[in-house]
Amino acid sequence: MNFSRTERIRSFVLRAGRTTAGQQRAIDELGPQFLIPFQESVLDLPQAFNGSSHPKILEIGFGMGETTAKIAALRAEDDFLAIEVHPPGVGALLKLIGENNLTNLRLIRHDAVEVLEKMIAPNSLDGIHIYFADPWHKKRHHKRRLIQAQFVNLLISRLKPGAYLHLATDWHNYAEQMLLVLNAESDLTNTSTEKMSIETFSAADIASESELAKESFKEFKPTLEQLNAKHLGYVERPAYRPTTKFETRGIKLGHGVWDLVYKKK
Repeated sequence: MNFSRTERIRSFVLRAGRTTAGQQRAIDELGPQFLIPFQESVLDLPQAFNGSSHPKILEIGFGMGETTAKIAALRAEDDFLAIEVHPPGVGALLKLIGENNLTNLRLIRHDAVEVLEKMIAPNSLDGIHIYFADPWHKKRHHKRRLIQAQFVNLLISRLKPGAYLHLATDWHNYAEQMLLVLNAESDLTNTSTEKMSIETFSAADIASESELAKESFKEFKPTLEQLNAKHLGYVERPAYRPTTKFETRGIKLGHGVWDLVYKKK
């Protein structure tokens, strides 16, 4: 499944940010061991982890890596391949790898869509984590959101049968978009047992006939049926996902956080 240049989903937006001396030192010293260069061919996952046969979990967009390092330390029997484009974040996580003597983490600094397309074999992953992806708050920017049907199909194709997909967001409208996009996939099962109604989309958000007629139209928009139905919803935060300082502060202010966990059939 390849995305053309004109329709390509970007899993990131380049941000300004300076790499500190400590982060650059971690890149220089630990990069050769833990940073995997992007390649146009499929990555041998066991070989990337020194022959390990442990389950392989992919994380897309790890930010400054604090959560990723904590999960890798907690789940020592799993191997984690984490993707991020921003050098300060890569340096920060490499620094944490060194400070915590983590051996079950490998990093790739590249666009996650291309990594999935070129480097990850179909049916090879035991899990995928996507935490707090950019919600693109403004309605006119919703088309830039990562979780759209086309990208989700790519994710599903890389998961083994029985593998899981775990997403988290602190933006309610994006949580509902994720929910509707993922619930519509016949190859996924929502592990939630709670039914809920859609609250942040209205009839005004339904795609017009002219939009649907365009072959290039791939942006998520709900249907009237989805707005009127009840849906399997969210799960309690799994114990392995730690709360970040930002998340804890938001919860104290009354902000919500939504976790979604799906299994591939």
